[in-house]
Amino acid sequence: MTAISVIKQPEVRVNERIRVPQVRVIGDDGSQVGVLAVREALAMAQSRGLDLVEVSPTARPPVCRIMDYGKFKYEQNRRARKAKKKQHHMQLKEIKMRPKIEDHDYDFKVQHARNFLEGRDKVKVTVTFRGREMAHQDIGFKLIQQVLADLADVSTVESTPRSEGRTLSAVLMPKPHQPVKTAVKSEDQEPQREPAVRPLRETAGEKSAG
Repeated sequence: MTAISVIKQPEVRVNERIRVPQVRVIGDDGSQVGVLAVREALAMAQSRGLDLVEVSPTARPPVCRIMDYGKFKYEQNRRARKAKKKQHHMQLKEIKMRPKIEDHDYDFKVQHARNFLEGRDKVKVTVTFRGREMAHQDIGFKLIQQVLADLADVSTVESTPRSEGRTLSAVLMPKPHQPVKTAVKSEDQEPQREPAVRPLRETAGEKSAG
């Protein structure tokens, strides 16, 4: 049986737990006090209502700092909790559609996909074919290309559309954050209009043909 060694973090020594004869002291204002007997350094910290904390135990002599250790630990834990909240584990969300999806259902599902992407999650867009719809997979390709186009401002394509049995799917991932650029707008400059985008989805005649 193989023994597994566990590496423990060194314990922070505070006040009376510091068992060396001399320490190099840093004041609570960051100033270099110098090398003092540990009892003298401890008395200096206690006279200010603070703690003597060993910050570099491997130095010779060890380095100690005068500080409010309770406040230091609180701030350290608060920063750790704040950093943990900012962490986001990316998940894969799925949006399912049918080839002949109605416009309002399409808009609803695309908005859901947009919300997932803005929340820094991946999105798998799946179009499912049933029965005779398998003979019109081109409609499904047009539909999924329309989704990719509608979400291009917040996503990049990780996996291009591909067919698997009765499904067609593509995977989108959130677009990396871009720095915001502030443009200087002239008073005489007219606002630019975006060119009209022709929908890629099938027309009513194409739906009836399927």
